[in-house]
Amino acid sequence: MHPGSIQSAQAIGFLRALHRQVPGKILLLWDGAPIHRSRLVTAFVQEQQAWLHVERLPAYAPELNPAEYPWAYWKQRELANFCPKDVWQLSHAASQALTRIRRRKRRPQLIAAFFHQAELF
Repeated sequence: MHPGSIQSAQAIGFLRALHRQVPGKILLLWDGAPIHRSRLVTAFVQEQQAWLHVERLPAYAPELNPAEYPWAYWKQRELANFCPKDVWQLSHAASQALTRIRRRKRRPQLIAAFFHQAELF
């Protein structure tokens, strides 16, 4: 979680941290958000071609973006009717929701549903 709008420096910082955490090559799926097309981010991505490959999704295609399904699940199930006082309370609740999802017995089916659009939740 990041309070406020994410700028180029934060996007590049995230990619650097991701590279430290995930050894080897990374396939990054990005939508058409302006931050993903900024000059600084574009230049950084081009310099990282040895380990980073970016595939761009159409400007609005939530059905092609697997990240949309976990977000929808969070909003509809895990964080429904939750009204945080600030971004830190939202961050804490989101972390707890992820922990609950990871510990569920039906977790593999739930994660598969995110990619197969099944109504398992």
